[in-house]
Amino acid sequence: QAQQAKFLSDAENELEELAVTIAQAKKMVELIKGATMKEREKVEKLFAEASEVLATFQKEVASFIEEGERSMLGEAEADLRWKEERRAKLVQCKQNLENVPSTDTIYFLQEFQALKVAMEENLSPALSFQNELNFTKCTQAVSAVKDVLSAACKKQWDHLQGKGIDEQSYQEIEEGLCSSSPLPRGHPSMYCPPRIVAFIIDLDSDTADKFIHLFGTKGAKRVLCPIPYPESPTRFINCEQVLGLNLMNRGNYYWEVELIDGWVSIGVIAEDFDPRESYTRGRLGRNEKSCCLQWNGQNYVVWFGGFESVIQQPFFQTIGVFLEYSEKALTFYGVKDSKMTCLQQLKVSPFAKGKFDPFQNKINHQFASLFLCKLKPAFFLESVDAHLQIGPLKKDCVSVLKRR
Repeated sequence: QAQQAKFLSDAENELEELAVTIAQAKKMVELIKGATMKEREKVEKLFAEASEVLATFQKEVASFIEEGERSMLGEAEADLRWKEERRAKLVQCKQNLENVPSTDTIYFLQEFQALKVAMEENLSPALSFQNELNFTKCTQAVSAVKDVLSAACKKQWDHLQGKGIDEQSYQEIEEGLCSSSPLPRGHPSMYCPPRIVAFIIDLDSDTADKFIHLFGTKGAKRVLCPIPYPESPTRFINCEQVLGLNLMNRGNYYWEVELIDGWVSIGVIAEDFDPRESYTRGRLGRNEKSCCLQWNGQNYVVWFGGFESVIQQPFFQTIGVFLEYSEKALTFYGVKDSKMTCLQQLKVSPFAKGKFDPFQNKINHQFASLFLCKLKPAFFLESVDAHLQIGPLKKDCVSVLKRR
């Protein structure tokens, strides 16, 4: 009986585990279906828009050909009519002259004078055909568009199939379906972002403040003695900040930063931000042209437009940054032991009923406009000896995300 009871208990446990895994599998199936439908709708919409662009171009070229035809044909036909009329007139004058009796000298002289006048009439102006070159280059223009479109289609198809990808430039990490609902603000949870492109960042020495010492293109440390950098219109002069060389203006980007020492802020900034701004306005997140995650020695704080939001999370030495242009979102992660913990996601979202957050209100009103700009990775070393390193993605973290 004891063995039967144990067997039944084991069977029940197994059934319960199966029920849980079945529920998870069903959830995964629904997520895949939903993601597929959403992607298909986006693709169909983009193809429709592309078709409209091509149709518009086709109409413009056809209209250009028709206008060129009307202009050139009208001029050529007018010239033809004038020549035919002149020829008919000359033929008539010649016949009249031939029909004059040889004895009628006066009549002969009159007809001869009429023929002479007709022959001396001014010729019609030469054909100009000013639009001839443009008119005859339509085929070349359309052929060039076709070639570019064909090359782009082939390149993107190879990209979708994973062919010809330069692993030194970026890595693609498979989509992780780890959460079926949007991440609620203020409630960090384990989460892997939907499709990541590992972004390779090189620090731009022409932007580094004179109190920042660069180690190659990946490391930066704040120092006490100024460094005699050459003059540069892009160099920060009032804030100990430095930017990445790389521009971001579409798609999704992910990079990681090692916080080695001190107070450090990590974020993004608009390409056209004035590096000569005062310390009060020039710091990351203290204006509407930038935002950041700050470690102040005690906790994390996110900044945007001069507003802040404190995050109650333990210290993570590795910070992951995920920028999504399509979603107009910026997410900061703590990375440890191949796990990614969402610290904060900045994105426009409605307030819960009865709740008002000044920081989220600022996000809702002005954060989306940041994505109208080309953005650059940005770093603020706030304390003396603050030290950071731009890291390659952790191999173990990449493996876990790929498996998902």
